[in-house]
Amino acid sequence: MKPLVHPSIDDVTVEGILHALADPVRVAIYAEMAGSACALNCSTFQKVSDRDIPKSTLSQHFRALREAGLIRSERRGVEMHNTTRCTEIERRFPGLLAGIMNAYKAQVMEKARKAGRKPSSRKTA
Repeated sequence: MKPLVHPSIDDVTVEGILHALADPVRVAIYAEMAGSACALNCSTFQKVSDRDIPKSTLSQHFRALREAGLIRSERRGVEMHNTTRCTEIERRFPGLLAGIMNAYKAQVMEKARKAGRKPSSRKTA
């Protein structure tokens, strides 16, 4: 099995974080993970933003988040368990993730308001 790449916190960049979170599926995944108190496996996210996500595509999204330094992944049997690196990133870039997550949450709320419905029951951060 190929080893997982987790960059050192010193190698994490603002540009890398912004690039990884520029994708709507990845930011939705990260927002839910940031609001969770425990590790989540990849299959938790097979439906994101009312879209079904194929497992192969989901793997690519998790790889992008991991390589940007946003998450840490650990293999447990056939499952991959993922946690955020919020605390480490907050120390390196104070307020960055909170700002991005607040903007994302406002965007989700605005889209829901325009559509005349409540936002998804899934947490957005």
